[in-house]
Amino acid sequence: MLLKPCLLPGYTDVRLMKNGSSQCEGQVEMKTSGGWRTLCASHWNMANANVVCRQLGCGVAITTPKGAYFVERGDEIWRDQFHCSGSESFLWNCPVTALGVPACAHGNTASVVCSDSRQLRLVDGGSHCAGRVGILQQGSWGSICDDSWDLSDAHVVCRQLGCGVALEATISAHFGEGSGPILLDEVNCTGEEAHHNCSHKKDAGVICSGMCTDFLALRLVSKDQECAGWLEIFYNNTWGSICQSPVEPVTLSMICRQLGCGDAGTLDFLVPSRESSRPRWVDGIHCRKTDTSLWQCPSDPWKHQSCSPKEEAHITCTGDRHPQLRLVDGGSRCAGRVEIIHQHSWGTVCGDSWDLKDAHVVCRQLGCGVAFNALLYAQFGEGSGPIWLTRLACTGEEEYLWNCPALGLGKNNCGHYKDAGDRTHRERFVHLVGGLGPCSGRVEVNSGGQWIPVSDGNFTLPTAQVICAELGCGKAASVLGNLPLREDSEQVWAEEFQCEGQEPGLWFCPRVPCLVGSCSHRGAVKVVCSGYTDVRLMKNGSSQCEGQVEMKTSGGWRTLCASHWNMANANVVCRQLGCGVAISTPKGAYFVERGDEIWRDRFHCSGSESFLWNCPVTALGVPACAHGNTASVVYSGKRGQGWLVLEQLRLVDGDSHCAGRVEILQQGSWGSICDDNWDLNDAHVVCRQLGCGVALEATISAHFGEGSGPIWLDVVNCTGEEAHVWQCPSQGWGQHNCSHKEDAGVICSEFLALRLVSQDQECSGWLEVFYNNTWGSICHSPMEPMTLSIICRQLGCGDTRTLDFWVPSREGSRPRWVDGIRCRETDTSLWQCPSDPWRYQSCSSEEEAHITCTESPQLRLVNGSSRCAGRVEILHQHSWGTVSHDSWDLNDARVVCRQLGCGEAINALLYAQFGEGSGPIWLTELACTGEEDYLWNCPSLGWGKNNCEHFEDAGVICSGMLLLIFAVLVLWNLYGIWLIVLIIYSVVIDKIVLCLLFLLHKNKF
Repeated sequence: MLLKPCLLPGYTDVRLMKNGSSQCEGQVEMKTSGGWRTLCASHWNMANANVVCRQLGCGVAITTPKGAYFVERGDEIWRDQFHCSGSESFLWNCPVTALGVPACAHGNTASVVCSDSRQLRLVDGGSHCAGRVGILQQGSWGSICDDSWDLSDAHVVCRQLGCGVALEATISAHFGEGSGPILLDEVNCTGEEAHHNCSHKKDAGVICSGMCTDFLALRLVSKDQECAGWLEIFYNNTWGSICQSPVEPVTLSMICRQLGCGDAGTLDFLVPSRESSRPRWVDGIHCRKTDTSLWQCPSDPWKHQSCSPKEEAHITCTGDRHPQLRLVDGGSRCAGRVEIIHQHSWGTVCGDSWDLKDAHVVCRQLGCGVAFNALLYAQFGEGSGPIWLTRLACTGEEEYLWNCPALGLGKNNCGHYKDAGDRTHRERFVHLVGGLGPCSGRVEVNSGGQWIPVSDGNFTLPTAQVICAELGCGKAASVLGNLPLREDSEQVWAEEFQCEGQEPGLWFCPRVPCLVGSCSHRGAVKVVCSGYTDVRLMKNGSSQCEGQVEMKTSGGWRTLCASHWNMANANVVCRQLGCGVAISTPKGAYFVERGDEIWRDRFHCSGSESFLWNCPVTALGVPACAHGNTASVVYSGKRGQGWLVLEQLRLVDGDSHCAGRVEILQQGSWGSICDDNWDLNDAHVVCRQLGCGVALEATISAHFGEGSGPIWLDVVNCTGEEAHVWQCPSQGWGQHNCSHKEDAGVICSEFLALRLVSQDQECSGWLEVFYNNTWGSICHSPMEPMTLSIICRQLGCGDTRTLDFWVPSREGSRPRWVDGIRCRETDTSLWQCPSDPWRYQSCSSEEEAHITCTESPQLRLVNGSSRCAGRVEILHQHSWGTVSHDSWDLNDARVVCRQLGCGEAINALLYAQFGEGSGPIWLTELACTGEEDYLWNCPSLGWGKNNCEHFEDAGVICSGMLLLIFAVLVLWNLYGIWLIVLIIYSVVIDKIVLCLLFLLHKNKF
């Protein structure tokens, strides 16, 4: 089985510790449920180190000194070994092994020194191009002292950030005092650090000029009004006007919100032009609904005179132009007396004609789900102030309550004793808990303030998509089931969600009630969301590690403009794609004519961001991009003193990360190596590079199957001492005369495989592991149930298992490789389980493990009118079979009904009343007490032991059949039929009579 990267729930964080603080160099420590643990330096390599440096935002790894930062703490060094390829985003995404790993030598802790990862930013200045200068050094943000700080120093900062030239070099903590270390003093733009004698009162700052948006600010100029006046923008160190064409309602709303003046405004055309000369910086602003500030709105380019004085914009913002809505005195924001603010006053709604349709509008407008009660007569207390609305006649589909037909604002003869109230079904209906943040974890829904887990039974990806979207977490990345409940008695949500994926929230998805209030499940369900879009570099029609920059948006893939595209942006893209660091950004070098407009939005990265979409974005004042002027990136492997290995290595299709076809990631594509001259020296380099020991075999002729993609190397001629296989002499990248039938492979000494040895059984036999090129036994001490279950699952033999102590010892000499295996709940394969170290003779021949794995039986009822009635059938040894009715009674039936989540047993039926089955008759002479968890736990003659025929097949009717009542109630609600349903249970000779008596049936006309 190929060991694939997986998220290990036991690990939650990683850090590098030096002198008691977390930095970008130091001892590697992992946070587990048991606290922070140091890692062993054995098998710790540069690929692992590069993942840590990338994860911490500390550049790339330079060295991995063993024990260099060791601090005596008394706890055992963690033995788990990581096998990273180097391309992983997190250390815990790498394959992990612990099987056979010996205790770590004292002080032999893993350490990493990452490359210089200083990053630059400006903070507390209202823009990314103005503020206090901050530098990220060794994991901490610090400031610069203002001694000798001048415009020359500030120019360097502005140019480095892509913010043009410096307008001002501020001193004396002009943008506020920082915290953390003061990293530089007496700066003279050489970039050399110096000791300092400063305090944060002397923190240096910068205001940059007019490149891109640089430092932008917005204001309204008026003598006596706060939210009305001439609209001005600060650009290029000067305040100037904004022109009024077209300034549509969306743009006005954006401006007013940004100014803190409500969310509506008017353009005042009749105000006389003002005197004096000033810049009129920008015209043609077209804000979109997706923009979150004026700076993101497209417009015409910046010009000193973009319009005439008569076209300067004068606006009035009216915070109460649109009324606002709230619910008060109900104990939460989703229940209470309905109140509206209008004309600066909060008032109520009269209860005349107030019904559920009106309440639906309120709930939806407030984002509180759907209404389940419309309350009259001031049940949440009498309000005060005006009564704004009465005699509402909403259809339930309106966006705002004041859009519903009514007598008009303020027109009524009501008193406050009639104030309307509303109670919605939820405050927040769903959340994710127990994950790495609010966008991953166990799915729980709100039931009256109590959070209830959702079962994994029939949980679908579209449902997960709705949850992720509702929580603002983007798209669903994965759905994981079988999560353990907190307690055995913990209840799961009694409905199955059947979302289509387009619903606005989980509350609005169709649901199916589980029978008798209990959903069948293996456990709770976990959802992992991904809130990101995508980015790629395109060259010659394929995605690589150099080429034209393209971003995926809701409108598809869009090319970016090269205007203001810089090295900081490029480095973020390269890091995000795992392509190293950027060396150049050639404009239009990879342009391909596609006919669509080049995207004008500009990214302003500091260079430290993990994703391009985490960078500030602007579009205000950005002109249309010149034809063909697309942003591009070319990457390199060098950075400062460190060497970033851009190529990555892996072994595939070999059932282990230490055996398989050799593949290299080069220029964004995985490709193979041709087997011409491929020998053990070449294979040694591969094995050592992957931390897989030494090579046992260098395979040829596509021994592990034919690959796809490019063939990157041919005629490789390693000495065996090289650090990376691509450093060996060869014909060069992509130079070959081979086909994939000649793909090279490797089997390394740490290749592991697992098998059961038996003459005639697939899932029972002597347990053997392949290690050091030899099959050998596994010892049975202690071999706890958790370990046995993981072994059986890994072998594809189910999860039910027994250790066979009474099997006679076998003859012959062989290694007995490992003992003391203790698997944990968080382990997903045997290779991750801790054990004693590998030894050739770890135990005596009497202690070799012989195990039997069996598939967990399954139960169902068939040929009945529902899943809760029918012939009893059991899946065992891959075959469905029946149960004989000999001794079959209501106690046996109770176990079946409870196991299936179908309530109580109503009848235990004999003589194949649901038809005769086929296949084996698995159980007979059952003697259940009625309290067993599973039918096969009851006393019986044993599996398959009987002399019965299928005319004796047993059947069951459970109380879950009574779901028919629910259907009747639905019909009543939908069609308005006066209906009384009487259900009479009368138990006579263990039988039920289910009567639905229509006492009154009258249509409404």
